[in-house]
Amino acid sequence: MSSQDLTFRRYKDGDISPNRWEEEIFEQDTTYKCPTYVHRTPPCQGSCPSGEDIRGWLQIVREMEKPPSDDMTWQEYAFRRSTDANPFPSMMGRVCPAPCQEGCNRNEVEDFVGINSVEQFIGDYAIEHNLTFASPEKESGKKIAIIGGGVAGLAAAYQLRRKGHGCTVFDEREELGGMARYGIPGYRTPRESMDSEIKRIIDMGVDVKNNTRVGRDISFEQLEKDYDAILIAIGAQSGNKLPIEGADAPNCVTGVAFLAAYNEGRLLQSANKVIVIGGGDTAMDVVSVARRLGHIENPHPNERPETIILNQTAHDAAIVAKREGADVSLIYRRPIESMPAAEHEIVAAEKEGVKLQGSLSPISVVKDKDGRAIALRVQKVSWESGKMEVVENGEFDIECDLIVGAIGQGGDMEGLEAFDNGRGLINADKFYQVPDKPGYFVAGDIIKPHLLTTAIGQAFIAVESIEDYLNNVEIDKRPKVDVHHFSLLEKLRESNMEPEEYEHVQAEGTDDSNYAVHNYEDRSKHEIIGSDELFLGHFAFEERNVRAENNVNAKNVLGHFKERYSGLTTEQSQVEAKRCMSCGMCFECDNCVIYCPQDAVHRTPKQDSTTGRYVYTDYNRCIGCHICAEVCPTGYIDMGL
Repeated sequence: MSSQDLTFRRYKDGDISPNRWEEEIFEQDTTYKCPTYVHRTPPCQGSCPSGEDIRGWLQIVREMEKPPSDDMTWQEYAFRRSTDANPFPSMMGRVCPAPCQEGCNRNEVEDFVGINSVEQFIGDYAIEHNLTFASPEKESGKKIAIIGGGVAGLAAAYQLRRKGHGCTVFDEREELGGMARYGIPGYRTPRESMDSEIKRIIDMGVDVKNNTRVGRDISFEQLEKDYDAILIAIGAQSGNKLPIEGADAPNCVTGVAFLAAYNEGRLLQSANKVIVIGGGDTAMDVVSVARRLGHIENPHPNERPETIILNQTAHDAAIVAKREGADVSLIYRRPIESMPAAEHEIVAAEKEGVKLQGSLSPISVVKDKDGRAIALRVQKVSWESGKMEVVENGEFDIECDLIVGAIGQGGDMEGLEAFDNGRGLINADKFYQVPDKPGYFVAGDIIKPHLLTTAIGQAFIAVESIEDYLNNVEIDKRPKVDVHHFSLLEKLRESNMEPEEYEHVQAEGTDDSNYAVHNYEDRSKHEIIGSDELFLGHFAFEERNVRAENNVNAKNVLGHFKERYSGLTTEQSQVEAKRCMSCGMCFECDNCVIYCPQDAVHRTPKQDSTTGRYVYTDYNRCIGCHICAEVCPTGYIDMGL
């Protein structure tokens, strides 16, 4: 994109139709309109399934928005703001595929803001400096049972404790973390970081019962007696089996089972020729792990990967010394460019030596006389017409020693049959209540497998629904833009500038009063601000500060279990945060002050200034020329009657 593309013009070539009448009220250079400061939700936040106030904590990192006291560092203040929605910034800064970055308006200038990398910096700082969450000042006396200790269950426990409710997490495994621990490799989510973020939540006063399966070790009837509400957050920890002939071969396993065996420390080698079927993030994790594990020649039947995976046994650690590289292929039914996995994961897999083969549809598993898979029979297909069409004479076999299907997940519904919707999942309404089961709520992958950040966002809404249920409040509709919004009123309170008490007496106007917040409108619950409402010409081209990548390639991938990326430094994080365009909120650039021809826009006196209140308008001088709105880079100024 050239700089010319970012130049503002009120009228473009070929514009001959009149504007709306509301906009055609100029008399020479004056109108009856004056600037109003309008807060809207930025698209990064609107794209974030957990609804983080991304713009808010980026402004804190860039030190534009100051902490409430000198006792708090900006790093801690950013941590507090980010964890209002998501208590796992270190983990999510690493593994979230970042839909926020796809929605970033900065993409219209040159490249998105590296939101994930700054979030990782915030999370790592909090761990390094032992930042904790405060326990509630007052207990409500209510108790909630949380079934499942993954990110959804733990995020719910965090939000419930903030409200003063007691909660107990029941999890059938030895350690908490769910699919974040047992489904994602440690080189993507370092276990020490995960453990620190989980411990921070447990230390708020959360009771934990590990190795306890609800429906087997304790009944739902008992939970109903002991608790005031129940949240089901068991995740989707059962992989779907391949729906093709011969998929019952012992060396044909699911991606979920493969990753669980690896993350539990049992699986130390894979196979010589591995085929992974699928195109999502689970498939990418499997191929990357398989390349790192490698294989050993002529393994004993007890050392074959399927034996370890299916029989819950473990490899002898001595096997590591004999490992050799593995030939790993990924098969996807659609073209590779249509894979739903994160782009950087696809690029990394190719760099690590994985063969990606698209437009191949699996037909059947070819077995030997012992019933083991020796090849995968596939069919070439074409998508040129928009739908799948078989390519003539396009059938062939791919030799293999292990087939891993990563084609979807469901829940382990043993003991929860009454909640099964017939697809191995649990239905939820828009408030994350279980339909027709008062007192039961649900969140996370057990509704529909998706992102970790989705589970965190669902947990927050479920907790708010639980709060309404406990207080016998009828659950009302959710906001149209359902995220964690910046509140100017809360910011004024934090800055000791809270409006005075309103005496509810008739007044002719509020322009001189101190009980009202003047010329400000909050549309953040209804509107997401697009790039067309910004003055993009204000922003210089600045390259993104990219996290340094450790040199993992096809030659050194075997046994390489170090973290793939290094975090940003403090300086890099701040420089990257300054690339944020602060869509929908003032970022104190002074354009409106500088360009106002009537000297009607002024900086707010320092003692009265805070985020969103950096400038004010002298309406005795304003002539409504619209210039301040047109040069506002962030779209914070609207002209209104």
